[in-house]
Amino acid sequence: MSEKPTLLIATANAGKLREMRALLNLDGLRLVSLADLEALHKIEEGSDYAENARRKAASFARITGNWTVADDSGLEVDALGGAPGPHSARIAGEHASDTDRRRMLLGLVQPHPRPWTARFRCTMALASPEGSVDLGVGVCEGEVVPAEAGSGGFGYDPIFLVAGRGQTMAELSEADKNRVSHRARAVQALLPTLVLRLNLHGPTAPIDPPAR
Repeated sequence: MSEKPTLLIATANAGKLREMRALLNLDGLRLVSLADLEALHKIEEGSDYAENARRKAASFARITGNWTVADDSGLEVDALGGAPGPHSARIAGEHASDTDRRRMLLGLVQPHPRPWTARFRCTMALASPEGSVDLGVGVCEGEVVPAEAGSGGFGYDPIFLVAGRGQTMAELSEADKNRVSHRARAVQALLPTLVLRLNLHGPTAPIDPPAR
């Protein structure tokens, strides 16, 4: 019996890792994390989502010798000209908490009239140890709201009202979030390539189409 192919999920974010494990729950695939391989190290930031995701995936694939998936994502607020975008995780400083980032963002949008329309965007990269990289992109539309709601998710989820749902991302169940989120849609976009490259079976959960 042949050994299962291994896929490294290249993130140190516990929330992302949990979501990615659920989204990539494919027959015949062994998932490992950076902690499993003791492969944590700093990757220099690029200028946009695609460059960041590509750098992370390619670097860890080369270092560990495993196929690797990595993403870069951010919240784009129309009133802020699309900011914070790729800088979403660092809007309040390198070592700020999720609460700090949400407070900073709400301070920035407060002078602007509502609704504060926005979207989460994610670019997912799949890299081989030999250096090939494939990309998938996912978007989830919605708006920023002034009061936090929900205890699930992480990051900006408690202040992001999902279009067509009437709930913040943090109010959704894990199963619902993994049907509508930007990360789920990026995985869905990349999945046919991943299945082909690693000779796997198809996805285990459906993804809802984006709300308009």
